[in-house]
Amino acid sequence: MVRDGLHNMLDSADGFTVLGEASGGKEAVELTLRTDPDVVLMDLRMPTGSGVEAIAELTRRGVRARVLVLTTYDTDSDTLPAIEAGATGYLLKDALRDELYGAIRAAAAGRTVLSPAVATRLVTAVRNPAAPPADDPLSTRELQILEHVERGASNREIARALFISEATVKKHLTHIYDKLDVRDRAAAVAAAFRRGILG
Repeated sequence: MVRDGLHNMLDSADGFTVLGEASGGKEAVELTLRTDPDVVLMDLRMPTGSGVEAIAELTRRGVRARVLVLTTYDTDSDTLPAIEAGATGYLLKDALRDELYGAIRAAAAGRTVLSPAVATRLVTAVRNPAAPPADDPLSTRELQILEHVERGASNREIARALFISEATVKKHLTHIYDKLDVRDRAAAVAAAFRRGILG
């Protein structure tokens, strides 16, 4: 319903042409490569492949399209990875119609567009890059996943051991990276040992 609404809204506005729709991250990458749009409106949490993974893949492939995140999620664990992966802008789905139009045009021109809530989070992250995680400790599930990572388990193996989906494992890993201020599995384990979370 959201995609239909956006499609109809944009197709009826001057200066916009909708080239296609995708229901997941993997499909979004394939469609972007096939249609070569100026701007991609990307959600973050989708059934097949996350938005952050899709943005990172588009960045890796060097596509010219600008990615504007349009989502309901504005936590640090959502916003920062999306920006780091290569998103040009980040808006929440409660944005007004004219705000969305302006953001798409700005993204097409290569300008960064951030909702006020996201901008505040990014400024806070820049001002406090090494803030300790004491006020944002790992949850029990996140600690379980980190212990499996420390033992060298893959996402699939972790999912099987904990009876959860691989997508859920990836989501928890993103939260772990955000809380420990790291970017990958090895760094997460090292940071956890350094801070006394593991070992």
